[in-house]
Amino acid sequence: MVQIENLEQWVADLFAAIDKMDANGFVEYFTPDGAFVFGNAPPVKGKEAIEKAVSDFFQAIKGLSHQITGSWQMDDVIVVEGKVTYTRHNDTQITLPFADIFRMKDGLIADYRIYMDISPLFSE
Repeated sequence: MVQIENLEQWVADLFAAIDKMDANGFVEYFTPDGAFVFGNAPPVKGKEAIEKAVSDFFQAIKGLSHQITGSWQMDDVIVVEGKVTYTRHNDTQITLPFADIFRMKDGLIADYRIYMDISPLFSE
C-alpha cells in the first residue's frame, strides 16, 4: 500500500490536468495497464487507449471545471466527490455531481471509475 503523501494536492493536480483538457497529462497518473471507466461506458485499458478516449471526449465539449468537495484515502483506494461544470460548444453550461474511485498501485492509478450521469450534458 502506498499512501499519497499530500492527497489534497495530488487531487488538485490531477483535476487541473483534466480541467486544462490535457489528455497526455491525465494519463501520466495511470499505470501502463491502467483501466478507465466513465459512467456506463465500456472500460478502456492501457494509457494509449485512455488518452484517445479522453481526447475524444474533450473534443465533444468546449471546457470543464471541477469543484472538489471531498477526498479520502483508505489503503489503496481514493474516493473523490464534487461537481463538474461543463461548457458546451454553444457556450451553455451545466453542472453535474460526480464521485470518482481510484484503485492505486505503486502511487499510480490502476483503475479509475467515474460515477455520474453524463446524459444531461448531451440532452440539450
